[in-house]
Amino acid sequence: MPTDLTLPLIPGVWIRLLRRTDAAGMSLAYSRNRDHLAPWEPSRDETFFSPGHQLNIIQAKLAQLSVGQEIPWVLVDGAESANIIGAVTMTGIVRGPFLSANLGYWVDAGLGRQGIGSAAVRFAAKQARESLGLHRVQAATLLHNEPSRRILRSTGFQEIGVAPEYLKIAGRWQDHLLHQLILPA
Repeated sequence: MPTDLTLPLIPGVWIRLLRRTDAAGMSLAYSRNRDHLAPWEPSRDETFFSPGHQLNIIQAKLAQLSVGQEIPWVLVDGAESANIIGAVTMTGIVRGPFLSANLGYWVDAGLGRQGIGSAAVRFAAKQARESLGLHRVQAATLLHNEPSRRILRSTGFQEIGVAPEYLKIAGRWQDHLLHQLILPA
């Protein structure tokens, strides 16, 4: 299981586990990126953007972390910073013969095309292999989300097919392109 260290990701950007004290920071980050993330995420009501609701989400994520089913990391703009500029999360961690997880990520709207997303995905894949002993990581993108597809290609993920009406994103069921990364033993 990962520890609560803050680690350098790329110059100026650090990664660490999500903390209970991040509720206000997550609220600010999601509010700042509301329009940027809206086409790629489920529809959100006003409550979602409040620190209280973010605390509820954080507590649920940390409960999943405690039983080994999820690992939520945040990206911050310095080792001691509370300014959250993105997130990467492994969910649905399955043991046994499957040894697999799902990967999700986002980066602040103003920080695209700087290698942050790719570095975060590489970090998560390394943790999946080295710390968790997983065999496979899966990620899903909307068919028209070329920036995310580019990140996955650049980090070694392979496209494995289209899942019709896979997730309800931006208020409607949408097809997703599934990607996988097989991790070397």
